[in-house]
Amino acid sequence: MNRKIDVEALCAQKGLRITEQRRVIARVLSEAEDHPDVEALHARSAAIDPGISIATVYRTVRLFEEAGILERHDFGDGRARYEAAPDAHHDHLIDVESGQVIEFVDPELEALQRQIAEKLGFRLVDHRMELYGVPLSRKH
Repeated sequence: MNRKIDVEALCAQKGLRITEQRRVIARVLSEAEDHPDVEALHARSAAIDPGISIATVYRTVRLFEEAGILERHDFGDGRARYEAAPDAHHDHLIDVESGQVIEFVDPELEALQRQIAEKLGFRLVDHRMELYGVPLSRKH
C-alpha cells in the first residue's frame, strides 16, 4: 500500500500552528514510505534544515500524535515508529529479521474480526493488527 497523506494539510485542518520546522517535519512524514522512528525523522528533517534539533522532532511528533495526525506503532524492536494517520484502515506484517513493515488490507479478515466481536457480545469500533513473521523463501 502506497498512500500519500498530506501531514501539513492535516495540521491546518486541526488548527495547529505550523512553524517552518514543523512544516519540514510534516513534509518528511508525508513523503515517508516506511514507518520511521524519531531518529530517522530527525536525520531526514535535518538534511533539509540543519537547525532542526532532535528535541524539536520529539516535541513535534508528540504534538502531531496528540492531535490525531500521527499514529504511533511498536513493532517489537524497542523503537516507537510513526506514520501519518491513515484515512483508511490497514494492518501490518512485520518481517522480524529485516524489520520491513508491509501494510495490507484483507476484507475477509476484517469481516471475521467483526464476527468474533459480535459473537462475544460487542460491536467492533476499532482494532489494530500486527503480524510478525519471517519470509517462507528464506533458508534457515
